[in-house]
Amino acid sequence: MRLPITAWASIAHRASGVFLFAGIGVLLWALDVSLSSQSGFDSLTVSLSHPLFKVVLWVVVSALIYHSLAGIKHLINDTGVGETMAGGILGVRIVLAVSIVLILLAGAWIW
Repeated sequence: MRLPITAWASIAHRASGVFLFAGIGVLLWALDVSLSSQSGFDSLTVSLSHPLFKVVLWVVVSALIYHSLAGIKHLINDTGVGETMAGGILGVRIVLAVSIVLILLAGAWIW
């Protein structure tokens, strides 16, 4: 059985939600360390230059971008726009195209 692009987009939307949930822990930890003291802020600044931390940050930001755009698409669908299969496919293609551009821009910003 071959899943349509709309099904893959739905699965990716759920997966990005899981990455966001896990990433919130990392972001809260970074916020806590940065606000604890000046030395904590300085150590976090050093940590942010590490490639592994940049990858984690990029994954969380990418999940946020895709999840937000797919969520907006779902809200638009709830108003009755794009409820046909052709409209759903077009909506997914738009979400994917905009997500890819924004994720690449976020990667360039982080790196």
